[in-house]
Amino acid sequence: MRKHTVMATVILLICLLGIQALGEDVMCFEAEYGYLGGKTGTGSENGITFVTGFAADDDSVEIPVTVNESGFYDIVFNLRSQDGGYKENYVLADGENVGTVKAEGKQWQKQRVEYVYLTAGEHRVTVKKFWGWIQIDSLQMIPSAPLPDDLYDIEPVLINPDASEEARSLMAYLCGIYGKAVLSGQYCDEGMYGAENATIWRATGGKYPAMLGLDLIEYSPSRVAHGAKGKTVDLALDYWNQGGIVTFCWHWNAPEKYITGPWYSAFYTDSCNLDLASVMDGRDPEGYDLLMKDIDAIAAQLLRLKEAGVPVLWRPLHEASGGWFWWGAAGNEAYLKLYRLLYDRLTDEYGLNNLIWVWNGQDAAWYPGDEYVDIIGEDIYPGERVYTSQAARFIQAMRYTDAKKLITLSENGCLPDPELLFRDGIIWSYTGTWGGEFVMKNKTYNILSEQYTDEQMLRKFYTSEKVITRDELPDLKNGFGLNNQ
Repeated sequence: MRKHTVMATVILLICLLGIQALGEDVMCFEAEYGYLGGKTGTGSENGITFVTGFAADDDSVEIPVTVNESGFYDIVFNLRSQDGGYKENYVLADGENVGTVKAEGKQWQKQRVEYVYLTAGEHRVTVKKFWGWIQIDSLQMIPSAPLPDDLYDIEPVLINPDASEEARSLMAYLCGIYGKAVLSGQYCDEGMYGAENATIWRATGGKYPAMLGLDLIEYSPSRVAHGAKGKTVDLALDYWNQGGIVTFCWHWNAPEKYITGPWYSAFYTDSCNLDLASVMDGRDPEGYDLLMKDIDAIAAQLLRLKEAGVPVLWRPLHEASGGWFWWGAAGNEAYLKLYRLLYDRLTDEYGLNNLIWVWNGQDAAWYPGDEYVDIIGEDIYPGERVYTSQAARFIQAMRYTDAKKLITLSENGCLPDPELLFRDGIIWSYTGTWGGEFVMKNKTYNILSEQYTDEQMLRKFYTSEKVITRDELPDLKNGFGLNNQ
């Protein structure tokens, strides 16, 4: 860290003493009087002095702030993008990641990280380079608006009026525990006794996640053409028969015609040249036919689960707004057409009434409409050993629609601390910890990696009375959720 001059420190103290109070409860703190990290510096334009840089990984600014009362605060930044493009950067409060601040455009703009819990007294708010290339003028600390009293009162009504009894039972159960407990979930490509689950079992003294996360990627026709053999449907059947819940995503490998990079990573935008806009507006009819054949292949696998009475938390076309997957690379209009088409085809043509639709577009402009969404999912990877509730993202998800939907942590790197979830009143429906390095250090010997979640927090999460593990699930196969509404 580099400190500014004594005079700057004096000015900062004046700010902290409340001379720059903007109202009874609103305080302003100038970024240029903070502590600069890395190669950040200050600049000035039109009478505004700001912190600039944020080009290297260790670039940051740490701004001391003071709040008069303990409670929840919105941190409102006045900032802009250096080049006008969209940017996101990490925000930390006292060293803990509490969200990201966004900027787009060269005009100064107010952007906020909401609902951060702070005790009365002094704190440190840090903006750290993630995407970088921003300029920060100041921040304000504003008391947060309270969460709605009925936030967790959700009617268990699925968007598909013909939903199966098993799907309705699972949805009723999820709505029944919403706000009272968090369902544990883990992605594990090898199923019930796979390496991630075995590592958790070993570290927690015998606990398994309530929900198993799996991927339909290997059933994509372009991967099958290269010898891939899908097994995750069989693994899902096993987990359901052992009393667990299953969720599926689909890293949709582009059809063979469009692959430009390694065949096994053709779900990424930079490994294929599929232009979804051309497909969806009729300029590429062959591409349309190929995508429909891909959907047919996946429908065949989902039908196996339907026939076995397995409800599926179905999360297709995930993280679209990020653009790193081909289904998001052509913008939201093409994506929305594909998402709605996928719903109609799987529901109306194939009668897949066992699906509970989890939308995971992560941006309001990509929301397909209430009639296409049962559950809203957010994927959050805040760094290493970040155990905060991620309230800002939860509240962001609340605002995608005026309708009341379950909100879930559909993918996560770190597990959240259950104490902080319930302190903050931010109760994600379930977690979906990603596999590999987020759990394991050594796959062969099921050795826990503590890079993202340390062993103590893993045990705390899985043994919390507020977290449901597989052994604590009711008998959902026989209509528990419907019989206990």
